[in-house]
Amino acid sequence: MKHPHHPRNVDVDTSKDGALVRSRTSRLAATGRASTILRVGLRQPWHGDMYHRALTVSWPRFFAAATLVYLFANSVFALAFLAQPGSITNAQPGSFLDAFFFSVQTFGTIGYGVMSPATPWANAVMTVETLVGIMLVALTTGVMFARVSRPTARVLFSKVAVITDWEGVPTLMVRMGNQRISQIVQAEVGMSLVRNERTREGQSLRRFYDLKLERTRTPVFAMSFQAMHRIDPSSPLYGMTHDDLEATEAELVVTVTGMDETMGATVHARGSYLPSEIRYRHRYVDIFGMTPEGRRAIDYRRFHDTEPTA
Repeated sequence: MKHPHHPRNVDVDTSKDGALVRSRTSRLAATGRASTILRVGLRQPWHGDMYHRALTVSWPRFFAAATLVYLFANSVFALAFLAQPGSITNAQPGSFLDAFFFSVQTFGTIGYGVMSPATPWANAVMTVETLVGIMLVALTTGVMFARVSRPTARVLFSKVAVITDWEGVPTLMVRMGNQRISQIVQAEVGMSLVRNERTREGQSLRRFYDLKLERTRTPVFAMSFQAMHRIDPSSPLYGMTHDDLEATEAELVVTVTGMDETMGATVHARGSYLPSEIRYRHRYVDIFGMTPEGRRAIDYRRFHDTEPTA
């Protein structure tokens, strides 16, 4: 079984004229597991939707991009200062390093008092650089604040889903846990089945089915929640075997939405399961217990563990 955070390769077949024939979903890591479709023929310039890219890129890539922009900007202004010899007081003639470090001081409004503009050209370049520096610092600060302050839900999804009998009816179960101390108020849980189907006209499509849960809301999501779907004759899963799920490239999608009581903002999380991540005739092991002091506890070390049933 694949862990929800492990990526799945994208498989795309195209005909000679470039028409998209078949595509499989790509599984990407996020706070849960997301499914995206490979877009063929859609023009996406590198500068398009830069704000969204800055918010969704990983922290190492964000810092790397910010560092490259910073070094590039100072290098450009250093070359501008060098365009006129003698434009910087106390700088070695033709020294790129002196011009670069003077640009850094100007960019950051540091000014140690050793080097200074010596000509009208240098003052003009310094004026432009100061304006650019103010804008870049403001943009970088705003994006970093947006990344840090963005509300997120730390919901832990079990690595596998299970199907076991519950009150005499086969039931699909998914276990979720709140990894934060703060509670999620008025949490809503949804579960959907996604699978490939073919219409009577022979057209292939990917269809969503909402699965009815025993309980979709909880006033307080503090520790653990278990979503349960009865596989009765009204269920889209009724009569389907593991091979049927594989043949239709089925996927189980689970969502959680609620209000974080600490941040006072709506948070959401998503997890998904492939047919190989659904265990038949298994159930989750009990993770609740009592400490010697009489406090109720939950053991996350066994959160993903299952055991076979009769």
